[in-house]
Amino acid sequence: MNERVGETPGPLHQEEAEAASDGAEAAPAPRRRAAPATSPFVEFFRASAPYIHAHRGRTFVVMFGGEAVIDHDFPKLVHDLALMHALGVRLVLVHGSKPQIERRLKERRIPLKFHHGVRVTDRATMSCVEDAVGSIRGRIEGLFSMGLPSSPMEHARLRVASGNFVFARPWGVRDGVDFQYTGGVRRVDVEAIKQRLDSGAIVLLSPLGYSPTGEAFNLSSHEVAAAAAAALGADKLISIVEGKGAVDRRGRLLHQLGPDEAEAIARDGKHLHADTAKHLLAGARACREGVRRVHLVERRLDGAVLQELFTREGRGTLVTAEQYEGLRPARLDDIPGVLELLHPLEDAGVLVRRSRETLEHELERFIVVERDGMVIGCAALEVFQPENVGELYCVAVHPKYREAGRGEAIVEFVAERARAQGLSHLFVLTTQSAHFFRERGFEPVSVRRLPAERRARYDHKRRSKVLFRAL
Repeated sequence: MNERVGETPGPLHQEEAEAASDGAEAAPAPRRRAAPATSPFVEFFRASAPYIHAHRGRTFVVMFGGEAVIDHDFPKLVHDLALMHALGVRLVLVHGSKPQIERRLKERRIPLKFHHGVRVTDRATMSCVEDAVGSIRGRIEGLFSMGLPSSPMEHARLRVASGNFVFARPWGVRDGVDFQYTGGVRRVDVEAIKQRLDSGAIVLLSPLGYSPTGEAFNLSSHEVAAAAAAALGADKLISIVEGKGAVDRRGRLLHQLGPDEAEAIARDGKHLHADTAKHLLAGARACREGVRRVHLVERRLDGAVLQELFTREGRGTLVTAEQYEGLRPARLDDIPGVLELLHPLEDAGVLVRRSRETLEHELERFIVVERDGMVIGCAALEVFQPENVGELYCVAVHPKYREAGRGEAIVEFVAERARAQGLSHLFVLTTQSAHFFRERGFEPVSVRRLPAERRARYDHKRRSKVLFRAL
């Protein structure tokens, strides 16, 4: 998503998206010419610009399973990864190989051996693992080498670097079971990988690791991806999952999780694809080891990686220990975002027009809802003494984000600020949102109830309703 929605509650609908101060009413806004329609492509390309800038020069580890490699749409994923590389993203790819290994085991009539969900890799199985991994590497490197005219890979000239970048340790004997050539990640050769990335190459890691004795071990691709992301200090770990992503009990996509939540949902596993659960566990581990953001995106959704990384809404599940969205006091650099929120409501006559200078003067009164660097909501609190009351005004939420209770969150946040300042009541003036505020504890009162200073600024032409809430 780009990145994903936080736990900030609920939205304002259009009629709820105003709580304007009625003082110093401005003249009606002049009519504007209707702007010519903008193509969706142009809108998307412009909206993606902040992410193109933010991702340039960053290191992303992208993990996908063997199922993706054998899918007929796999070239589309390769094209999307090539586009990311062209936009300046440093890519480390980690592939899985489960279906390829099991097909070879079946062809050679070698039985599958698992213990507690972990493959037991004997010598015969290891031969199938090495064969499968070699075949997958060849397919991936071949697709990145394409340069057909009129294709997304035209003029790409990409280099893919693979090798012995992962060092392994054997699992040994556990619960009386000898895992033989099954291993875990001992360490990742960070210096060698960074050298390849610095040279402009895409690095490809396979679920194979090598010991100091020269032996090869079969590794979990999920562990390789998490370990590589942590060791490299990657900005993102992107997991392309077989399921829908993390979902709740009703099957609805969960847009954002903390590492503890992700781990709990994965261990419960009742509503998840088994592959998704493994990705969640790997993502939680990576977050705890310093990876800022982990994205789970659905493999079968064409272009999901691009939508997740280059749009604000995203299309998957974000696992992060950071706050992706939250309420906070406004800063000077928030003013352009606040103006953009208020202008449509001012043009509609819902809010009183405020200049940039006015906003700068009143800035300390404002709070904003920030979502991944974008201001998507705001409100302000003016305090009146000696009446010991405050006015909530300039409540606005971006039209695309009037979901998940953001409007209510703004009201409660301002109420808490007012309470912390020792105010006894909070009031609003509104022409269209009385029901919204009444549902949140505000009661209609007479204009005479307003503080004297505020009453002197009341515009009787607008006839705004006055509602008070005890704190």
